Amino acid sequence: VQLQASGGGLVQAGGSLTLSCTGSGTFSSYAMSWFRQAPGKEREFVATINWNGGSASYGDSVRGRFTISRTNAKKIVYLQMNSLNPEDTAVYYCAATRIVLSGRSHANNYNYWGQGTQVTVSS
Repeated sequence: VQLQASGGGLVQAGGSLTLSCTGSGTFSSYAMSWFRQAPGKEREFVATINWNGGSASYGDSVRGRFTISRTNAKKIVYLQMNSLNPEDTAVYYCAATRIVLSGRSHANNYNYWGQGTQVTVSS
């Protein structure tokens, strides 16, 4: 499956942004996730959603502020980001996997990655 992330940009602290990741192929058979990576830091798990959108899980730093969703008919996964702060500044990546939920916070369990989209939050 090929993935294309989009929607990044510059936003002020407290603002909102929605990222999209468009897939191809057998998109609906994969769990989808978002990771992010800030300069000089390791890639961080942000959120994951199962193949049919029935369940989602979030990293501690974004829980309650970010929402992941998907529409398999359009082969798109979204990341709605609210109450953004400068610590959210990073390149955001979407990724696809068939691993079970317990393994989805680990980047090395993913088979496919999008190219990344930059999110910058100004203070």
